[in-house]
Amino acid sequence: MTTLPPSTTPRVVPITLREASEFIARHHRHNKPPRGWKFGVGLRVANVLVGVATAGRPVSREIQTREPLTLEVNRTCTDGTRNANSMLYGAVWRAAKAMGYTRAITYIQGNETGASLKAAGWVKVKDLPARGSWAESTQHDKLRAMRDPVGNGHVERQLWECRVLEAIQQ
Repeated sequence: MTTLPPSTTPRVVPITLREASEFIARHHRHNKPPRGWKFGVGLRVANVLVGVATAGRPVSREIQTREPLTLEVNRTCTDGTRNANSMLYGAVWRAAKAMGYTRAITYIQGNETGASLKAAGWVKVKDLPARGSWAESTQHDKLRAMRDPVGNGHVERQLWECRVLEAIQQ
């Protein structure tokens, strides 16, 4: 965790995929950096990068098809700075709405509290059972060998979202 003067105010800043990926590779406890993205945000305190969030298209093909104006926050990562994760979730949602998205989703592990999401105004949609890893999802040995075995297989998850109110009422 970064030790900084208490009067220092965190600032949300634009960030490149490279910067976000390097930060995630150094600090994320169970995921690698995402492969693709639409945009990302960083959080700086006294010009020190203390957190990043990346957003991209939903991994679920069903959501991509059914709700094309949905964005997925596929990584948030901080160095432990207090309230950084909530600030990142809030910043991604504000940016997404400004770009015309009507829904943002994210997944967290089933044993996590979701406190950062709640603080940022997100709502838990549902609990999801554990599933096999990506490496197990094909019957073709050649494809299985090409897939990265690191991931969130065999872990219960939770789906969270933010929606534009008009999108709910339609």
